[in-house]
Amino acid sequence: MDDPYLDIAKLIERLHRRFLDVVRAELNRLGYRDLTPVQAMLLTNIGDEEIVIRELIERGYYQGSNVSYNMKKLVEGGYIEQSRSPHDKRSVRIKLTEKSRGICEKIHELELANGNALRDAGVKEDDVDALRETLRNIERVWSDFIQYGRG
Repeated sequence: MDDPYLDIAKLIERLHRRFLDVVRAELNRLGYRDLTPVQAMLLTNIGDEEIVIRELIERGYYQGSNVSYNMKKLVEGGYIEQSRSPHDKRSVRIKLTEKSRGICEKIHELELANGNALRDAGVKEDDVDALRETLRNIERVWSDFIQYGRG
């Protein structure tokens, strides 16, 4: 029998891809053909703040190497506005446009609907709390591994 701990990373990866499929289906339903699920999730992680792109990476919201490509596409699509930081001209600050705020609201509604679907499927709040705590522990272990290596 396989060690269940070894299956966790694969399961997390599959769930992440499946969640992006859910977001893609919703974007298609809403008629947003020029926006990828990854870009939509970037928008939700920016939220109401005006931030430097590096902050998305530092917060762990974006791991991809093509952040510049996605930012370019989001600017071209009218989803974010860019401006130079007044303190550091090399640094670019970004914020959402009204167009993207509407998308963020729709994604939030989708997330709420998915939460309700889990409740309707019989998933108990105690199980969700335990899973959330377990996932946070996994994140902490993996972050420690990245920072300190094998212990």
